Amino acid sequence: MNTSGHAADGVRDDTTGLHLTPFRGLRYVPERVGSLAAVMSPPYDVVVRPDGLLHLESADPHNIVRLILPQAITAGTRHRKAAVTLDRWLADGVLAPDPEPALYVYEQSGDGILQRGVIGALELSTPAEGVVLPHEDVMPHVVEDRAALMRTTAANLEPLLLTYVGAEEGGAAAVIESTVRREPLFSTTTEDGFQHRLWAVTEPAELAVIAGELAHHQALIADGHHRWATYLRLREEHAAPGPWNYGLVLLIDTARYPLRVRSIHRLLNRLPVADALAALGDAFRVRRIDRPLPVALEALEAAAAEGNAFLLAGDGTFHLLDRPDPALLDRTIRTDRPQAWRTLDATVLHSTLLEHVWHIPDAPEDIAYIHDTEAAVAQAERRGGTAVLMHPVREEVVRDLARQGVTMPRKSTSFGPKPATGLVLRSLALD
Repeated sequence: MNTSGHAADGVRDDTTGLHLTPFRGLRYVPERVGSLAAVMSPPYDVVVRPDGLLHLESADPHNIVRLILPQAITAGTRHRKAAVTLDRWLADGVLAPDPEPALYVYEQSGDGILQRGVIGALELSTPAEGVVLPHEDVMPHVVEDRAALMRTTAANLEPLLLTYVGAEEGGAAAVIESTVRREPLFSTTTEDGFQHRLWAVTEPAELAVIAGELAHHQALIADGHHRWATYLRLREEHAAPGPWNYGLVLLIDTARYPLRVRSIHRLLNRLPVADALAALGDAFRVRRIDRPLPVALEALEAAAAEGNAFLLAGDGTFHLLDRPDPALLDRTIRTDRPQAWRTLDATVLHSTLLEHVWHIPDAPEDIAYIHDTEAAVAQAERRGGTAVLMHPVREEVVRDLARQGVTMPRKSTSFGPKPATGLVLRSLALD
């Protein structure tokens, strides 16, 4: 029985669905920067520090990473530095607001992917309202940091990635497809080979079509759980209706443009591989793989098809863990969740391995979350720690759990391609 106020297929029974509104976007002025590609960045949590951060900072003095990941000794100083930088770029004409409110059609293409969606200011809602569905837990210290940054800059610096399942014909899809036949506001190709194009939609009739369809749909947070939690916290701080009731998002219709789902790996900074293996005992079957990373990942994929499996790295080789002891799982995994949740690799990793076998505190100094597989292995080897490489979760599992109101362990999935940061910003002072 569905008690969440939304239909099982994601189409709402009423018009209390998504409320996406136009806004006056802040965008880079091409004449004031070296190139648009040079000022763009991946989302803040994808940048691999310190190498990736330094690379982006050196790409252009106005790279957006100076706003989303400002560098200073203390948190308060970092956030004030970002606010001062934003104000200076506005005063110098590096960034400028568009002349009128708009929704923005955004297209990414590359690596065999074509993805199109709409960027706008989305009215905020709690998970209990069943309009925007989270699927992962969040880390309080990350929410606090993002909240302080947004509070100090009074800006949404990068869009969240949300998905919905659109209508079969017409509606928002028709507006998007007609829009991309026009001349874009800009087109650029980043160093990863992806082309990015952006259009403004300002025609009232087209805006009404998009709003009308989205009002009947719910969305899944694909990427940006911490920023969504940040939006909700800041809305509570600003009780009166106004710009803090909305947050910057990119909405993708996955019926037309399915996302890729990849893993987010764990780096255990203080646990050497030898110690990790010694503590396992008979908890898992362990096989050593003295082969290159691609071969080891193939072995992980094959093992994951049969059940829970992980790949440990950090000592110059790979160790495949699979076939966990069923009795150990029964003792360590809570029973008040659906079976699909209890058998997730992330659940087994956090509940069984990290908490009960390795006794790793859930703290940032002990566990780092890394999207790039090669970077996770390299950092583990450099630090003498252990990288736990994960196999991705299927999107349908994520969506089904979200509709049941069940959140997965934090950083369980990585949906992509993610929107580039630096395309368009939202200043709350302009709304």
